[in-house]
Amino acid sequence: QVQLVESGGGLVQVGGSLRLSCAASGEPLSDYGVGWFRLPPGEDTEFVASIHWNTISTSYADSVKGRFTISRDNAKNTVFLRMDSLKPEDTAIYYCAAPHSHVSATSLREDYVYWGQGTQVTVSS
Repeated sequence: QVQLVESGGGLVQVGGSLRLSCAASGEPLSDYGVGWFRLPPGEDTEFVASIHWNTISTSYADSVKGRFTISRDNAKNTVFLRMDSLKPEDTAIYYCAAPHSHVSATSLREDYVYWGQGTQVTVSS
């Protein structure tokens, strides 16, 4: 099975940028779709973005569309989430996740079986 580790979180000012990384080990990440989710303080986990395993097709939550970009580098076994024009409401713990191999990545948390430990993103105003 695949193991996922996020990195790249931190404290950033409003309007700033961060790039999160989701590094995989155990199996080739190219066999997996990957989703990013986030847990804002006091709220439920919400979908952020996803990328399919066998195409470059991506999907985004409306709240981040046009500001966030998900991409993958299979040679590095890593998926990235580039976050621009950050807002205070983007403050959350960000998780990457993967469903079973060769299964499409969706926006539904229950479709994902492998999760990283999360990385904190804080946007200060």
